[in-house]
Amino acid sequence: MNSPNLIILYVKDPATSAVFYRSLLGREPVAEAPNFVAFALDGGFTLGLWRLSKVTPQPSATGSRAEIAFMVPGENGVSTLYEDWRKRQLPIAQDLTDMDFGPTFVVLDPDGHRLRVCEPDK
Repeated sequence: MNSPNLIILYVKDPATSAVFYRSLLGREPVAEAPNFVAFALDGGFTLGLWRLSKVTPQPSATGSRAEIAFMVPGENGVSTLYEDWRKRQLPIAQDLTDMDFGPTFVVLDPDGHRLRVCEPDK
């Protein structure tokens, strides 16, 4: 069976995005080149940061139409991470709030990609 194992975000500058994700993920990239940086993630996934001007074929649309979600376990896991990321002055697109699936918030990376934090499904 084929299973996805790579998430690619198109970014203006992979080096700038790498600094952001290095701090956010607390790990070093597994690959770095002028137009692409990759971070190994838990669970067998890799996060790739690809320079938008070098993507072929070029995407036909712009805008944020997806999110990368970080599911954080624990009774206060989401609120604890919210306070940490707020203190780091990450751009917050949605403050900590309760939705029908539980507590959540959204921050933006340097290219405006949405990073949602929430609890695992119960």
